[in-house]
Amino acid sequence: MYTLDILIQGYPGKTVHHGGLGWSTVPLLRGHGEVILIDTGSYGYRDPLLEQLDHLGLGREDVTSVVLTHCHWDHICNYPLFPNATVFVPTDDLEWALEQPVGTWHIPEFHVEKLGEEPRAVGVSDGDEFLPGLRALATPGHTPGHLAYVAEGERAELIFAGDAAKNQAELATGKVDMTLDPSASRASIDRLRSLAAEDPANIIVCGHDRLLGLSEGRLVHHGQLTAAVSARLSADFEEETVIDLVSAERAVRALGADTNLIQ
Repeated sequence: MYTLDILIQGYPGKTVHHGGLGWSTVPLLRGHGEVILIDTGSYGYRDPLLEQLDHLGLGREDVTSVVLTHCHWDHICNYPLFPNATVFVPTDDLEWALEQPVGTWHIPEFHVEKLGEEPRAVGVSDGDEFLPGLRALATPGHTPGHLAYVAEGERAELIFAGDAAKNQAELATGKVDMTLDPSASRASIDRLRSLAAEDPANIIVCGHDRLLGLSEGRLVHHGQLTAAVSARLSADFEEETVIDLVSAERAVRALGADTNLIQ
């Protein structure tokens, strides 16, 4: 069995003028003699990611495996930080990414090229149990070769959806944006929901949201969403404004917004 820690919680947001935030979830699994990161975030995550590992008594060299869901910049860019880790990457997704021209949607070209030559990289396909108690699940749509992962947790299964279901709204409705194939994405979400619904104790780790679950067709929150931005909005250097990015969600919940799944 694995224990789960969320090193950095993702956030389901896009900026109005500056493109995607890319604030993705970085989970840590420990068990079976393994220390595993599932996705690694983007460059901006480097300091907080290493700080969170340090809080758990771990360093870069202690990570034994990095497991990638797909080849977008906000998920793969920090794999080089972990010198002793085997890097498990979806075979089909890496092959697709390597074939794309420079400037293709969210692919970090040089990281992908380097990953294609990386001697530590091991390809993974649908159904593979490539580490003890950890298996791959094909969830195409967002990218053609996207994989989710299922681990044996302490109480139930841990389902790492990656960007097959980026947030609770996608998981609840099956509607998606930022996908290359909406029909395939809907089928992948159905697959994830069916798996999650097998046991209300199952945990879903979305690519850009808090921990979730399903109970009798309804979403269950297994944590609070937290996100804020600190900004200097005046000429006074000592004056910083903290902007809470989850206040809108709290308002929606206060109004009793329904989170029933749409069948």
